[in-house]
Amino acid sequence: MPLNVESFNLDHTAVAAPYVRVADVKHLPAGDVLTKYDVRFCQPNVAHLEMPALHSLEHTFAEKVRNYSDDVVDFSPMGCQTGFYLLLSGEHPYAEVLDLVEQGLREVLAAEEVPAANETQCGWAASHDLDAAKREAATMLAGRAQWDQVMAG
Repeated sequence: MPLNVESFNLDHTAVAAPYVRVADVKHLPAGDVLTKYDVRFCQPNVAHLEMPALHSLEHTFAEKVRNYSDDVVDFSPMGCQTGFYLLLSGEHPYAEVLDLVEQGLREVLAAEEVPAANETQCGWAASHDLDAAKREAATMLAGRAQWDQVMAG
């Protein structure tokens, strides 16, 4: 019997990160659509993003990607620290979403500071590492050609 959380039904031993996949589509009562994407940086149970890098990726990507799409609702880290969930309003061509993720990551590479990395705007402002975030963004971008290949083999 499937579990309620979509990612708990994903065989994490059968995927091959990095990838971007549609994790869920919700059709809301008023007709709105929310689409959740699994933006996986690291191979589950093999590697993970260190918290300061993950935190800086979250801040920088979440802030900058909104310059490219008004449909971004949220960009949140996974508790397992292997990637993020990107939540968009509406349904979009998959290639368009891959381009959006690429644009957001390129913004991380170009960043000179982490947005809102201070005690007024962040709940753990001491936990940031922009250089590490840039390294992780570069690694993710280096795998761009395989983002559409979720399953190993």
